[in-house]
Amino acid sequence: MRNPVRLLAFFVVILCVCVSLPAPAWEHWGGDRGGSRFSPLTQITPDNVDSLVRAWEFRTGDLDSRPPEAIRRSKFQATPLLVEDSLIFCSPFNEVIALDPASGAQKWRFDPKISTNQRPANRYNCRGVAYWVDAKAADGAVCRARIFMGTNDARVIALDARSGAPCADFGANGEIKIDIGMPLEWPGEFQLTSAPVMARDTVIVGSAIADNRRVDAPHGTVRAFDARTGHARWSFDPLDRSGISAGHANVWAPMSADEERGLVFLPTSSPSPDFWGGKRPGNNAHANSVVALRAETGELVWSYQTVHHDVWDYDLPAQPTLARIETGDGQRDVVIQPTKQGFVFVLDRDTGKPVWPIEERAVPQGGAEGEQLSPTQPFPTHVPALLPQQISPDDVFGLIPFWEREVCRAKVAAARNDGLYTPPSTQGTVVFPMTGGGVNWGGAAFDPVNQILVANTTRAIHIVKLIPQAQTQGFEPPPGHDFGRQQGAPFAMTRAVALSPLGLLCNKPPWGEMVAVDLKGGKVLWRSRVGTTEDRAPLGIAFPFGTPLVSGVAITAGGLVFTGAMDAYLRAFDARSGRELWQGRLPVPGVANPMTYMWKGEQYVAIGAGGHSESGTTIGDSVVAFRLARPGESPSLRSRTIDRPGGRFMSGAITVGFLVLAMAAFVWRWRRRRVRA
Repeated sequence: MRNPVRLLAFFVVILCVCVSLPAPAWEHWGGDRGGSRFSPLTQITPDNVDSLVRAWEFRTGDLDSRPPEAIRRSKFQATPLLVEDSLIFCSPFNEVIALDPASGAQKWRFDPKISTNQRPANRYNCRGVAYWVDAKAADGAVCRARIFMGTNDARVIALDARSGAPCADFGANGEIKIDIGMPLEWPGEFQLTSAPVMARDTVIVGSAIADNRRVDAPHGTVRAFDARTGHARWSFDPLDRSGISAGHANVWAPMSADEERGLVFLPTSSPSPDFWGGKRPGNNAHANSVVALRAETGELVWSYQTVHHDVWDYDLPAQPTLARIETGDGQRDVVIQPTKQGFVFVLDRDTGKPVWPIEERAVPQGGAEGEQLSPTQPFPTHVPALLPQQISPDDVFGLIPFWEREVCRAKVAAARNDGLYTPPSTQGTVVFPMTGGGVNWGGAAFDPVNQILVANTTRAIHIVKLIPQAQTQGFEPPPGHDFGRQQGAPFAMTRAVALSPLGLLCNKPPWGEMVAVDLKGGKVLWRSRVGTTEDRAPLGIAFPFGTPLVSGVAITAGGLVFTGAMDAYLRAFDARSGRELWQGRLPVPGVANPMTYMWKGEQYVAIGAGGHSESGTTIGDSVVAFRLARPGESPSLRSRTIDRPGGRFMSGAITVGFLVLAMAAFVWRWRRRRVRA
């Protein structure tokens, strides 16, 4: 009390330090409700990231317990949440698992026992779970804190976040069975794959539905339920069905929520079928749109369409990112929507109006018989496209120029190719960027401090061909081609990635690239290739071509961007320059979004490492976490040498070279002995 000014200053400093401490949790699939994928943690930095060591690895056991056929049809894309002192995630087979954040030891597990005989159209997949706390429940009450999950067999399940026990007061003993509203062609035609979204005590789910099967496909209805009881609150069909015949326009990608405004934001998909729309004339509102709804009632607030009358499968694949940005005319709350085409739409959060100009530009016409194309499509003019949007036969790639490259050139030259939005045709049409992106379900991340958007992108070519239904009797698609019957349309379709005879992408590298954009300035700040061919090429040759990148990134206030790829590494990049700083070896590729958290004074980075069955990688069932080396601990020599891209090839080459030299020395000595004898 002798110096009250000093005492007051001391308490102010303590208060400031406490207030500025970074939040340790990652409570939502995208980091926060708005999917920014930004963490305020600063312990791991560009200066010390090379000191990361593996903290733990947890295996779900799926490889040992599931039928091999089911494993071959699975995708491990889950991002764990750090909630209730546990890391909680779901397996591709909808088992919900809680782990100790420090050791990775299992704390509890819930198995909904889904059938592995259903052949889900989008493969066995669960991208994540949602977390909600009932503010009206007493502290310590059972199911005060809940975990929600949608399943491959169309259930919504509520669990106690502390124990994993079903919440008996939600639906029927903790679950709701979705009423799809029509018969399915097979049980796996309809599923729930992305994490539910929570807003205003409401749990909201979309759906994933088989593409290209039929005109009269299931509707893409978004459904909302009371988070306490499971009673249905509302449903919303995104597609205006007046005067058309179509299904879908579903929301298979993750959604976002603004709790303060009471809004939920939907990224909707294309109507059915994807590649011919003659029975759905017009722009097909509100398909291929960012849609804002009242979370409590489902009332439509606004909608902005990014593709008119989609016949390219250019649905919105990514979670809308909610951010507060500096526009040059002051700060605004916005919705940032990346697309498969590589566009970035920036919309006012309250009105849905573009923050910067978007032009309606003429696009190629002359669709298939019966088609009614839109004459124009929207093109953002301020934020540049994240990747090229057209490709010519001269832009193809081949390691062997006079063979591989010529095969690729012939594939591209034989197809119709008038640039972005070239209509599907019976000749075959180049779709570039491919229907898998551009940006895919991993979405974009936003650094609110530096006002930078970062996204992973894929560069690959699809060749889409329409086949008259009269020619489909007994039709067998060539190897590597998807085949969609599009029943009820005059054309079926095939789709294939343009590959060389060696199985390499026909377009020039990079095949996967991380891109950072200054939204206010409307310019790309840097581009970095992500991934090598090490886990796909013979002998583990690590060509630095980049790999297709369907998953996303996590940004930290420590100045790092973390991401996985189609090779078996978690990577860290400098957020300011894009320079690759570190790679951590994984058991198989981590084709999932990474996350980071603080636990007992240590920052961890974790990722699901399960491979990607559709891309032919090795399949696994692991979650792996890294942290900084502790005192007296350091990264191993192996992690700094062999467990780096190209390290296996070099170690193998050195070993072979040593054996060759040893054999040569043995032969030389043997021959000398014979001469002496």
